[in-house]
Amino acid sequence: MADARYTVNCSILLTDLPLRRRPAAARAAGFDAVEFWWPFDRAVPGDAEVDAFTRAVGDAGVRLSGLNFAAGDMAAGQRGLLSDPLRRSEFRDAVDVAVGIGARLGVEVFNALYGNRRAGLDVGAQDDEAVANLAYAATRAASIEATVVLEPLSGIADYPLRTAADALAVLDRVRDETGAPALGLLADLYHLHVNGDDVAAVIDRHTARISHVQIADAPGRGAPGTGTVDLVGHLARLAERGYRGLVGLEYQAATDPFDWLGRIPRR
Repeated sequence: MADARYTVNCSILLTDLPLRRRPAAARAAGFDAVEFWWPFDRAVPGDAEVDAFTRAVGDAGVRLSGLNFAAGDMAAGQRGLLSDPLRRSEFRDAVDVAVGIGARLGVEVFNALYGNRRAGLDVGAQDDEAVANLAYAATRAASIEATVVLEPLSGIADYPLRTAADALAVLDRVRDETGAPALGLLADLYHLHVNGDDVAAVIDRHTARISHVQIADAPGRGAPGTGTVDLVGHLARLAERGYRGLVGLEYQAATDPFDWLGRIPRR
C-alpha cells in the first residue's frame, strides 16, 4: 500500500489516462486520496460535466482531498482569477461550483491561485480585488468546513507571490480587513525552493499556518529523489513541528510515478 499521508495530484500525474480515469488509477496504485487543479475547460461547467467528474471520483473509492478554483487558461500561462477585477463574477461563480463539489466529495482544501499582474490595471486595485475574493471564497469554504489556501509559484514572471512571506502578507491583510475564516498557506516545497526561499526556515516559523503541502524535486519538477531537494528532511521537519495534513504529489513523471516510494526512506 502507498503511504497514507500522500494525495495524488491527478492533473499532473497519470496523464497517460483520460482525466476521469485517473482517480481509479490512483486507487489501484494504493492511494486513498486525490487532488485536482480545476478539472474543467471553463470556469462554470455544466451540471452534466460536474456530475461526471464527481461520479468518477466517487466510483474510484478515493477522497477528493483538494481542488483548485478555476485559474484561467493554464496552458497559456494564466495562473488564477483571484486578483482580476474584470473576472470577479466568473471567479465567484466558479467558487460556488467548487464548494458544491466539495460538499459532495468532502473536499478539505481549495487552492486559490492569485493571478498574474494585468497590464493596464492598477496594482492596488488588483490586490484589493484579491482580498475581497479571498474573503468570499473563504466564507463559502467554511460553510463546508474547508480551508482556502494561497500559494507562491515559480516560473511565471507576472505572478506576484514568490515567497511564503508574500502569500502570508496577503492572508494577514484578508484576516485584518475582513475577518474571513479558514485561510492558510499552501507550502509547495518545489516552488519555494526554486524561488530561493529558505524552506527550512519557512517550516520553522510558519508550520501552524500551513494548511497544505505539495512536493516535487528540483531541478526539473520530477519525482522525489530525481533532484537535490531534501524532501525527506523537510517532511520530517514539518511532522516534528506538528503538520498533520496530507502531502500532495505534484510532480512530473515519464515512467512509473510512484516507484520512488520504495526507494526513499522515511525519517
